[in-house]
Amino acid sequence: MNGVLVIDKPADFTSFDVVAVVRGVFGTKKVGHAGTLDPMATGVLPILLGNATKAQSLMPDTKKEYEADFLLGRSTDTLDITGSVTEERTSRAMRGDVLAVLDDFRGDILQTPPMYSAVSVDGKRLYELARRGIEIEREKRQVSISRLELLDFDEERQCGRLAVACSKGTYIRSLIDDIGRLLGTLAVMTSLRRTSACGYSIEDSVPLERLRSLAENGGPSEALAFVRPTETIFEPYRKIYISPAQARRFCNGGSLDVSRTALAKIEHDDGEIFRIGERELGFIGLGRVNAESGELKFLKLFAEQGDTAER
Repeated sequence: MNGVLVIDKPADFTSFDVVAVVRGVFGTKKVGHAGTLDPMATGVLPILLGNATKAQSLMPDTKKEYEADFLLGRSTDTLDITGSVTEERTSRAMRGDVLAVLDDFRGDILQTPPMYSAVSVDGKRLYELARRGIEIEREKRQVSISRLELLDFDEERQCGRLAVACSKGTYIRSLIDDIGRLLGTLAVMTSLRRTSACGYSIEDSVPLERLRSLAENGGPSEALAFVRPTETIFEPYRKIYISPAQARRFCNGGSLDVSRTALAKIEHDDGEIFRIGERELGFIGLGRVNAESGELKFLKLFAEQGDTAER
């Protein structure tokens, strides 16, 4: 079984919990996920099945979108509401104050990963150190915030909601903490919902419990209706079709002469990645243009082994 299953992850489940459920539903071990979500977070979690697990490091769209609730005047060790309170301060921010500081966080910014995160330092996960009460110096990392909008703010309760569109590796908890400190107070994330990830939206997703219910009542075939083709991961890449003979060569790891493919008739860039298809087989894999050699180099195969050998 191959493809992508977009799950609307419920709260109090780890990403690996969701993978375990999906393995049970479909009776398959080859399952992975793209874009970890913390247990308290909900929303879009792409689950990779079969050959789609090979796409993890090749995803062209790694942007994420979130809606996050926050509370001013408090900080915790995890930077979210699930942690232990470390400090509290009086906060009297006005809506205009919050709006005024948001511009400082749009575009490319430097962000310090939270101690409770899966970032590795000297071979150790930060959360492992944090659980032992150890805090270490963390190197700031560049992330990109393409959208940061205040959706709501209650001046009396000092709480609000943000919409965030950002690059891979952005920690919304850290963003909220930094916003609070720039306001001259503290801030903690109280909820997080991912509305988009890796090119898939919340509208593309199925709630985990619905998937489990369908599997229990109708069997795996009912749940299969929600599995999208592996190729949908790579839709940002342009697609070309090759001949059966070229497909056999490509599936054996061979490069193709650009002048003998559809690339000879279209403009393309050195290093550009293309989806490779054959009319009967459909999507085969990915190739990368090498202008110096004039070849379409083999990058990754997604066709089932033996598909082309029999033709």
